[in-house]
Amino acid sequence: CSSDLMVRCQEQGIETRVIHNASIINAVGCCGLQLYRFGQVLSMCFWTETWRPDSWYPRLLANKKEGVHTLLLLDIKVKEVSDENLARGKKIYEKPRFMSIHQALEQLKEVELNRQGGAINESSVFIGLARVGSSTQQVVAGTMDELLKVDFGEPLHSLILAGDIHECEAEHTSLFAVNKDSIKIGRA
Repeated sequence: CSSDLMVRCQEQGIETRVIHNASIINAVGCCGLQLYRFGQVLSMCFWTETWRPDSWYPRLLANKKEGVHTLLLLDIKVKEVSDENLARGKKIYEKPRFMSIHQALEQLKEVELNRQGGAINESSVFIGLARVGSSTQQVVAGTMDELLKVDFGEPLHSLILAGDIHECEAEHTSLFAVNKDSIKIGRA
């Protein structure tokens, strides 16, 4: 880990300096939600016919109950070898795939339908983010149904499930709203 490296360098009198990288973890502030009001960050992976993990759901529900926002990191498959090629010992890479906001929303909908824990409902506020930090950045806030009608275009995509929305967050986030009435202040 980097902290171990820094300690070892210090012990040997080697000067170190940290150069921070851009990250979606802090870049999501562009949507108007306050970074300190985010809970656990969750990852959503591509499903297959036989593998449909939903182990992230209890953490999503915990964030909801605490009233904090949830950043959902969407799967990226780059330089992946198929199971078939792996079994044959062939190093043939699959075409890169990037999970879309629509795919993530459909998975969320299905998991909520199966689990019925109340992490999301028809009035839950989501914020779809595409190509954050680029000149074609896109930020759209709304309900699941509203976001499913939006063309988010090329990757990379991320998704936020808003928790309790503070007044100043609502003002900023409503700038990106499909329907400003969807952005409600207070308990999610």
